[in-house]
Amino acid sequence: MGRYNFDEIIDRSNSDSVKHTFDPAKGETPDMISLWIADMDFRSSDEIIQRVHERCEHGVFGYTRVGEGYIKAIQSWFERRFQWKLEEDWMIRTPGVVYAVSAAVSAFTQQGDAVLIQSPVYHPFAHAIEDSRRRTVRNPLLFDGKRYEIDFEDFEKKIIDEHIKLFILCSPHNPIGRVWTKEELTRMGEVCLKHHVTIVSDEIHCDFVWEGFAHIPFASLREDFRDICITCTAPSKSFNLAGLKTSNIFIPNPEIRQKFKDVLALWHCGEPAIFGLTACQAAYECGEEWLEEVKAYLQENVRKTTEFFENELPQIKVVQPEGTYLLWLDCRGIPVLPEKVDAFMLEKAKVWLNDGSIFGPEGVGFERMNIGSPWKVLEKACKQIAESVKKL
Repeated sequence: MGRYNFDEIIDRSNSDSVKHTFDPAKGETPDMISLWIADMDFRSSDEIIQRVHERCEHGVFGYTRVGEGYIKAIQSWFERRFQWKLEEDWMIRTPGVVYAVSAAVSAFTQQGDAVLIQSPVYHPFAHAIEDSRRRTVRNPLLFDGKRYEIDFEDFEKKIIDEHIKLFILCSPHNPIGRVWTKEELTRMGEVCLKHHVTIVSDEIHCDFVWEGFAHIPFASLREDFRDICITCTAPSKSFNLAGLKTSNIFIPNPEIRQKFKDVLALWHCGEPAIFGLTACQAAYECGEEWLEEVKAYLQENVRKTTEFFENELPQIKVVQPEGTYLLWLDCRGIPVLPEKVDAFMLEKAKVWLNDGSIFGPEGVGFERMNIGSPWKVLEKACKQIAESVKKL
């Protein structure tokens, strides 16, 4: 028995939580079970809460700089857990990973250029590309009904045909839950080196990798890979700190780093957020016990949810995740038109998931389920889905 009680159901209805704010005009009602946006319904660690309390009690919340303790905490975390030694000069703070992805799109492409993504993939990537008046080019992942693989032939062909200058890698991959192997990362890296492609590697889910798998920071593999890579990380997923808007971006190549910083200067990114810095440093210094306990709880949630669908609703297939706390559900076996699955979940099952189609056309008929909630909540959602399907 650990220190933390992840079975506790915490009422977030009056906390201005995006996840638990419902818009009736969109068919969202308070009786729905909310399992969509990627934050968890768990209290953060005692140590993080205490550090934020202490900083609050100081009572002065002026402009804030990044201190030496913050840098050392990040360096220690990545060296200890990923065997990756980070230099201070490589580190840049941004208000979020999507902000950093958008900055990279602006820094390394021109309007009209194509940017490569691997769909189905985290939908803000396409928004960051298209809102900057660039073109989204997709390298669709290959799905055999159980597992996704990279179509390497298409990957290189798209890079050549579309004159790709920038590739956005999702590692671990959201929403399909793949943790890329050393061989897969190396093969992608060699193609990008060959064709002079810069890589933005979104590694925000790096701390959530399940038993039998290991996250490898792309830039840690080889020095020549390091020199073409912008690595995006944050404590937000790992420690449930998304609302504190603090991300850490690592750019070893000084020329690439300067181009990236030039865009941030143009956008007037400003000083970092005082409570975000405090919480991030506390997380990396003191949050490991909480993280290991929540990972164990979430892995049980994966097992129980998979078991439920296998036994009670085999028409829905759980794509087994290798990482992340997001389940990718193949719902094409239920008697609902693939493009109507999300409406069915909302209107009939009263469960709010992410519509798979937002991750790309390959996601039609799929749903993304956030399992970062107490099991009783997840179990109730699964039962409501099963009961609704049986009424069809």
